[in-house]
Amino acid sequence: MSDFNDFNNPQVASLPKHLKQFIVAQHYEHYTPVDHAVWRYVMRQNYSYLKNVAYYPYIPGLEQAGLSIEKVPNLQEMNDALGKIGWGAVTVDGFIPPVAFMEYQAYKVLVIAADIRQLNHIEYTPAPDIIHESAGHAPIIGDTAYNQYLSYFGSIGSKAIFSSKDFELYEAIRRLSILKEMPDADGAAIAKAEKEVAFCQKNLGEPSEMALLSRLHWWTVEYGLIGSLENPKIYGAGLLSSIGESANCMKPEVKKITYTLDAVNYPFDITKEQPQLFVTPTFQNLIEVLETFADTMAFRKGGTESVLKAIECKNSCTAVFSSGLQLSGVFTDVGMDLENQTTFIKTTGPSALAFDNKELEGHGKSYHAEGYSSPVGKLKGSEKALEDYTDADLAEAGILKNSSCALFFENGFHLQGNVESWLRKENKLILFSFSECTLSDSKGTVYFKPEWGIFDMAVGEKIVSVYNGAADKDAFEEIALVSGTNTYHPNYDELTLAYHRLFEGVRTCRENTSGYDILPEIWAKLQAKHREDWLCSLEILELLELKDLNATLAREIRTHLENKASTEPEYSKLIHDGLYIIKHPVSQLN
Repeated sequence: MSDFNDFNNPQVASLPKHLKQFIVAQHYEHYTPVDHAVWRYVMRQNYSYLKNVAYYPYIPGLEQAGLSIEKVPNLQEMNDALGKIGWGAVTVDGFIPPVAFMEYQAYKVLVIAADIRQLNHIEYTPAPDIIHESAGHAPIIGDTAYNQYLSYFGSIGSKAIFSSKDFELYEAIRRLSILKEMPDADGAAIAKAEKEVAFCQKNLGEPSEMALLSRLHWWTVEYGLIGSLENPKIYGAGLLSSIGESANCMKPEVKKITYTLDAVNYPFDITKEQPQLFVTPTFQNLIEVLETFADTMAFRKGGTESVLKAIECKNSCTAVFSSGLQLSGVFTDVGMDLENQTTFIKTTGPSALAFDNKELEGHGKSYHAEGYSSPVGKLKGSEKALEDYTDADLAEAGILKNSSCALFFENGFHLQGNVESWLRKENKLILFSFSECTLSDSKGTVYFKPEWGIFDMAVGEKIVSVYNGAADKDAFEEIALVSGTNTYHPNYDELTLAYHRLFEGVRTCRENTSGYDILPEIWAKLQAKHREDWLCSLEILELLELKDLNATLAREIRTHLENKASTEPEYSKLIHDGLYIIKHPVSQLN
């Protein structure tokens, strides 16, 4: 990424290539005056309400994260502020795959959707937007216990194996969220997209590690409460950024449940308000629950069952041998004995070998372009694992360079070939290369023939870990699952642009504390051309009453808004909440 901007932030600068491909420029100049007004309205409502129900760090955290009530956040300002607490931020295009999202967290970088919700979705949007990502996630980052949980979650989540159906669901949700944000979205198209999401959700089968981990993420990072069941406080970003749900969630109809590992049994619907929420007594409890779940994951358990998860994934995964050798590729076969111990492992297509997350020289995707396979297990009659053999042990076993040898495995595999070389790393044998090699199992099935060239045999008594993605992602040049569906960016007609200019006029008055004589003209234009408006009218009324100007006009606007609230129910709460803020002004963060 030649034009990559790291914002002079060490965390952003340290991002690897495979994560940089999701980053898009913020294009701050593209935010319209209405966008800034939407931000300001939501932030003022949040401040008014959340100062009483949010977990303590939220309000001071806004400033600590480089956020202002008055305008859409600028990524440079956010990175300047977040850098002081060891975090960073980048902008992306809407939803990105969960595994990538998790890995950004592991690098202590917040992923922020560059777009902002439309005025007609001001209370809630199913799509990620800059209000949710920055006003929701960033303010709590300053809490040390929480940001440790977040980065630890990222490191665990980036290892989670997803199923092929998980990605189908991700794409369906992404399409639906984009459609719902389009101002002229076709109702039939939305209905079809909703059916696709429902179908994917119903046909996921056994939930994958990533699906289960996403539930824990949802019920904590996105929709978590902290404290007691009787008096919980909000810390989840989905609640902190939703002026509708942050109020509704405290109602008794929304069940409050103590947060335990049982939360993995609660799927969620991203398009609806949540029927129940989970309350953790402390952030340390979040880490303990995550640790318990991590112990069930393939990257910690290893073994045949973990390889089977990788096979079902149908995307690049890594298996780690007990020697430390790492095999990355798309896994397609695994052999097992009667005790379910792994006897053989195979990838198909470009594969690579690595150690300590660094690709072994000469063992990248171009060399192993067709795939890789190797037996797994101990040599017959040997108490010591082959990876622990010294040179003397090898000589005693008749394994000498430039000589023929035969290896008999406990699981029935038999290898006959000429020893070309072996490789040690950190006092472990990890790889043998044989020429004139034949590899077969106890049934006589041949897995490698001499005419196929050099056979590189992995060394390892067992598979100790299996996880998502490549070991050395940048060397592997892993093509992440970047969606081909892009978020919608409107082209505004002249009438809409004129509406934007009215907001700009009000903002200029407010910021310059002068030029108020233009307000009656702006109000007249709203009445003549933009009868659907309520937000710009509120902003004019706010200035008039705050500065004690033109009482007649102020009464006229207030009457208009109250009438609109009573005759157009969809605006009722928005208008009444706005009038409340005018009466109880939010002047600064404190």
